[in-house]
Formats: sequence, C-alpha cells, structure tokens
Amino acid sequence: MLDKPVIQYVVEEALEPEGVTGVVIVNSREKPEIERYFSVDEDFEQMLRSRGKDGQADRVHEAASLPVSFVYQDNPRGLGHAVLCAAGAVDDGEPFFVLLGDYFVPDRQMCVRMAEVSREHGGASVIAVAPVPADQVSRYGIIAGECVGSYPGTEASGEEEGAVWKVSGLVEKPKPEDAPSHLFIVGRYLLSPRIMELLATQGPGAGNEIQLTDAMERLLAEEEMYALVVDPEEGCDTGTPAAWAATNARLALEDEKTAEAFREALGRRGAELLG
Repeated sequence: MLDKPVIQYVVEEALEPEGVTGVVIVNSREKPEIERYFSVDEDFEQMLRSRGKDGQADRVHEAASLPVSFVYQDNPRGLGHAVLCAAGAVDDGEPFFVLLGDYFVPDRQMCVRMAEVSREHGGASVIAVAPVPADQVSRYGIIAGECVGSYPGTEASGEEEGAVWKVSGLVEKPKPEDAPSHLFIVGRYLLSPRIMELLATQGPGAGNEIQLTDAMERLLAEEEMYALVVDPEEGCDTGTPAAWAATNARLALEDEKTAEAFREALGRRGAELLG
C-alpha cells in the first residue's frame, strides 16, 4: 500500500489501543520475508543514507523498531488454529485482539472503540460487526442478539453504526430467511483469555478446520460477548486483487502528498473513470 506493506498498517493499528505492548504475527515458514521486513538491517539503512535517502532509511528503521514477534502455523488448519498457535506468546490471563491481515483501518480507531466497549461491560469479549444487505448474509458469519445501547457520544440503535449488541449466537452463512440479523463479523476481535483454553480442545468444524467461531460459540455459554457496529468502509479491504487496487487508489487520493501526483499518473482517461 503506497509506501509500506499492508502488514505494517495492521501492526500499527493493533498497537493503537491503550495497554497493547506487542504484536504476535502468525506466519508461515514459507514467508520469511515478513519476518525479515520487521528485523533490523543496518547495512540497508546505511546504504540508503549514503545515497541521501534519509526519509526511506527512517521508514525502514521504523518498521524494524515495532514490537513484533513471530509464531508459526506449520499446517493451515483454520483461523482458530492460527490463533491457538499464538497461545504461548500471549500474556496469561489477559484479553487480546485478533486482527485479520487482509483488512486494515487507516485511522486505527476501531480497536480503540472496541476496548472501550469491553471496559464498559466488565472486560467482556467484543467483536466488530457491520451491516450487509439481506441477499448477501449467506456469504458471512452473522451474529444473533439484541441491541443494548450505543457507543458513548452516539445515539445509534438497531444496526446503525455505533450501536452495541449483546451477542447470543453466531451463525455461519445462514440462508436469508434464517439470518438472525444482517450484521457480519468484520475481522476484528477482542477476546477473553478463556478462548485459548477452548481452542485447545476445539474439534474440527467447517472445512475440517479449527474454526474460531466454533470456540466463540462455546465461550458464549460461559461468558458475555458484545458487538460494536462499525462502518465497513472505515477500513480497507485487500483480500482480492480488485480490492487491493481500490485500496491503493483510495489511500493515494486521501493523502494530500500523493493525490495530485496520482491523478496525473492516471491521465485524463483514468481520471474520467474515477469520476
């Protein structure tokens, strides 16, 4: 994305909430470049500075200074298994965030708001959700529950941005007529430490994989869980080639340092296509 990879945006977002002191990346051993990116490379930094590229050298050093550690998922056995791989690197007894790496929030405030909702409800788990059209609910994990309030400073209700729901269930890809709401999980979770214990005994689910939502269903039987309704366009999706390209365009146009140059690079025809 423009001047840094998506993973750095996600790491910086994860570090934004108060009390977060480090980020654990669940990596594959087939992707050593990710770990190398967050490692100090003094020779490379020195080479950039010797060529008068101090700004680029500063950005390289900044990435290496982020508090990032790595664990490895040797076999891709689902999101729940990936989270479980990080169990030994997460502070015992402490809640933790899970951020999916193909989506990031430029202003880094979504997780901050989720943490505030958690504090208001006794440290309960909180997930970010967003409305989806009724004819698309079968593509997502949908929550069941009821609206019990709104984020401080808002008067949201129902499925409006800022509404807070108490979650009673999670339904994976329901038929439109069976959907308990139109709210799908966005890919941001603040989870109780109990989830790690449940994942350790979680059997395979859909796709013969360890599903995080299955463990979250079990967690609901023991603890309260809440959901904060967010605007899905608050974040940037990079999960498909088209979404990745659109996100680059959005970031370039939103940044005053690049907007004019980006429009010039598009040329007249590209500018017409953008409207």
